[in-house]
Amino acid sequence: MNPMLADESELTEPVSSEPHDLDMERYRHELTAYCYRMLGSTFEADDAVQSTMLRAWRAADRFERRSSVRSWLYRIATNVCFDLLKARGRRAMPMDVGPSSPGDGSGELAATDVLWLQPIPDDALAPAGRSAADVVVARESVRLAFVAALQFLPARQRAVLILRDVLGWQATEVAGLLGMSSIAVHSALRRARETIGAIDAASWAANATLESDEERLLARYVDAFERFDIDALVSLLRDDAVMSMPPRALWLHGAATIRTWWTDNVGGCRYMRVVPTSANGGPAFALYKPASDGTFEAFGIQVVEVLDDQIAALHTFIEADLVARFGLPMLI
Repeated sequence: MNPMLADESELTEPVSSEPHDLDMERYRHELTAYCYRMLGSTFEADDAVQSTMLRAWRAADRFERRSSVRSWLYRIATNVCFDLLKARGRRAMPMDVGPSSPGDGSGELAATDVLWLQPIPDDALAPAGRSAADVVVARESVRLAFVAALQFLPARQRAVLILRDVLGWQATEVAGLLGMSSIAVHSALRRARETIGAIDAASWAANATLESDEERLLARYVDAFERFDIDALVSLLRDDAVMSMPPRALWLHGAATIRTWWTDNVGGCRYMRVVPTSANGGPAFALYKPASDGTFEAFGIQVVEVLDDQIAALHTFIEADLVARFGLPMLI
C-alpha cells in the first residue's frame, strides 16, 4: 500500500457485492491513457486500470461522494501506478540507453536487462463520441517521445506533470489527490518540466488526422516495404530519420545508416506483410513474417512518425503479443 495517498487504506477492505450506481466504466479510456503515460506499457496500463476498477468496486459502498467519482478513480489509479513503479525500473527506448549504431552489425543483440517502452493502440485512448479536440489531446499526449521523457521523472513528479499539463487539473485538485500542499505541487511541476526540457503542451495539439499527402506517403511505404525495395524505402526517409527495434538495443540515425542496415539484413525483412493500424496518436502497422505453412504470423508493431511529408522515425516493437493487443489476428 502506498502511504502517499491516505484514502487508499479504505480501498482494501471487502465490502458488499451489491451493484453500485457509480458509472465507473465511462472513465476506462481516460484512465488507460493516464496509466499508460505513468507506466509506459500498454499491458501494465490495462492491468492497472483493471486493478483500479476492482478496488473501486469493492469500496463503492463506502464512497461518500465528498469528491467526484472521476477524481476518486484517479486517486486509486495513481496509487496503483506508484506501487507498480516502486517494483521495477523505468521503461526506455533504445536511444535512451546508448549511442546510435553505425548499422554495420554491431550492437544488434537483444537487451534482456532493459524494460522497453511499448506502443498503445489509439482506440484504447478515447471512446466513440468524444469531441475531436478531446481525441487530439489524448493522442498527442501519448506520443512516444513524450511518454519516453516522462519515464525519467520520479513517480510523484510524473503524476503532477500529467495531471497539470496534460489533463489540466488545478493545483489544488492535484494537491488533494496526492496529499501535497499547493506549493509542493508547483515545485514538483517546475522540477518535472526542467527534467524533460520544459515540454510545451501546445506543441502536442497538432492535428493527428492524416492529410492526403501523408496517406499517399504511407501507401508508398507499404508498397516499398512489402517488396523490400531499399532504394524506394530510403527515398521516403528524412536525412536525419531514426529507426529503433526494441528489444534490440541498437538504434540507427540517418537515412544512409538505415540503408546500410537494411542492405545487410535484407533476409530478415523480406516477404513480410503489413496491416495498417494506429498507435500513440499516429500511423502504425502490424508486421507479419512468413511462416513455414505459407501463412504469415504476427511479428510486432511498427510506429511511424511523419514530418514534412517524409518519414522521420520508424520504431518497430518486436513483440508478437502486441499485435493481439491492437485487436488484430496473430495469423493472416
